[in-house]
Amino acid sequence: MDGGIEGIASHVRMFLQDSGSHGFDHTARVTRLCRTIGIREGADMAILIPAALFHDIARPLEEETGIPHEEQGGEMAEAYLRSIGYPGDMIYPITHAIRAHRYSSGIAPETLEAEILSDADKLDAMGAVGIARTFMQAGEDGTGIVGAVAHFHEKLLKLKDRMYTETATEIAEERHAFLVAFLVELEREEGGD
Repeated sequence: MDGGIEGIASHVRMFLQDSGSHGFDHTARVTRLCRTIGIREGADMAILIPAALFHDIARPLEEETGIPHEEQGGEMAEAYLRSIGYPGDMIYPITHAIRAHRYSSGIAPETLEAEILSDADKLDAMGAVGIARTFMQAGEDGTGIVGAVAHFHEKLLKLKDRMYTETATEIAEERHAFLVAFLVELEREEGGD
């Protein structure tokens, strides 16, 4: 990563110091997935990587302010990028990707980079990491195994069919199969078998 990207990563890390289901480790994984998918799909990495780094910067503030993190995150990204002299023509595509990344935002991605960020964020909710994050979130919320299993059925099992890019669809197939196998075993064990 060049100095600009390193600077962005350091800036974002200050806001995501607490670990958890949406900590900087999640941001780092999403950024790696964006890099992998972006290279294969031919994305503009100068848009995609900053968007990935900034995508959850406002998540810790969402509970305090009530402002959706994707909206406030877009504003925070724009302010920071302008302050460091990031190319102005890239700022809107970056903030659009941030605003459109959330599964439930209702904002459709209008660019390849926005599609890839949305895909990468969803992929991090699937597979082994997705399972771990789901149980972390259930612990944070106090909903336990019942809450985690409900989240699998309400959201995670639907993600495979909501990918935009071919590369993410391939990754999602494998991660989805792992989720299904895990749920089968969990339900067997919960049933006393």
